[in-house]
Amino acid sequence: MSGIYIHIPFCKQKCTYCDFTSFPDKLAFAEAYMACLYKEMQLRAEQCKEITFDTVYIGGGTPSVIDPAYIYGAIKQIKNSFRLSKNPEITIEMNPGTVNEKKIETYARAGINRYSVGLQTAIDEQLANLNRIHTVREYLYCTSLLKGKNFSADVMLGLKGQTKEDVKKTIEVAALSGAKHISMYALTPEDGTPIYTDYLNGELPDGDEVRALYDYGYSLLKEKGYERYEVSNFCKKGFESKHNINYWRRGEYLGLGVSASSFMAGKRFTNTFHLDDYMKCVLSGFLPVVESEEVSEADAKFEFVMLALRTERGICAEEYKKAFGSEWKEDFSAGYKKTAQYFTDSGEYTRIKPEFLYVQNQILTEFMA
Repeated sequence: MSGIYIHIPFCKQKCTYCDFTSFPDKLAFAEAYMACLYKEMQLRAEQCKEITFDTVYIGGGTPSVIDPAYIYGAIKQIKNSFRLSKNPEITIEMNPGTVNEKKIETYARAGINRYSVGLQTAIDEQLANLNRIHTVREYLYCTSLLKGKNFSADVMLGLKGQTKEDVKKTIEVAALSGAKHISMYALTPEDGTPIYTDYLNGELPDGDEVRALYDYGYSLLKEKGYERYEVSNFCKKGFESKHNINYWRRGEYLGLGVSASSFMAGKRFTNTFHLDDYMKCVLSGFLPVVESEEVSEADAKFEFVMLALRTERGICAEEYKKAFGSEWKEDFSAGYKKTAQYFTDSGEYTRIKPEFLYVQNQILTEFMA
């Protein structure tokens, strides 16, 4: 399986936790940027002519903040430049404060069949603290426009003053709105973001408190019929994100747009993070890559294990052997022996026990050697 990621770097305002490449003050450049994005697709077309892409994911930033005609054009250009599978999964991220009926209609005509909606929390005060531009009412309006469609809702844990009751309300709002998929992830306060000051001041829940919120949210989601298939992702049966599954199975993906990363033919490469440089480079007929590296076999093996163990599926021994010609438990024998009590084996697969999946990063540190 292979995927395409498209980065739309524009937004109305930065959220306090945002560490992504996004520009709240440059929306006027959207038309020129999208023209460059179309051209980058054309530049990549020859290189990717033998690849069939199964998923397309439009992220940001806030893709839904720009004119929907640009999104329609991007999908059209993708279909002209690349070979897609018969029924590709095509997802767009949306902020509820930027959505209207016309946009949803245009997205559907373009072929978008999956929507990722940023709820984060169903407490308006917390949304304001995060500098989100939407309210719970606007989330409910957005999802009313998506009735009957396949959409996911984002839920964030570890917010200032967040309680179990807040998590319960948020999950109930997401579930009752019709979300087939819910991503529930812990806030990561990144250095350089406004919320990092709250973290330094001890105003955010600590690790144990966040884990308690996660365990509580996990039990609620399970009760409501959402199956966990990755540490932060839950869905109704059959509504997994194919695009993200491709990442976790270390599949190939092509990243397009400013700051987008790719992984193809054993090589990882990343586009420039600067909007002006990106546009100048593409308009001059050059690919905007600023970093490129061959992934070593040792790193590839660790990536395979690390990504697989984030999922409920776990590591498939046969797939590992097919990829590297060796047994994963032998390659990581020291780490596995130290952590064997956290795993369960069922035939072909080795998984982290459900009660330890949330702390899988601590377990995987033993494999880094």
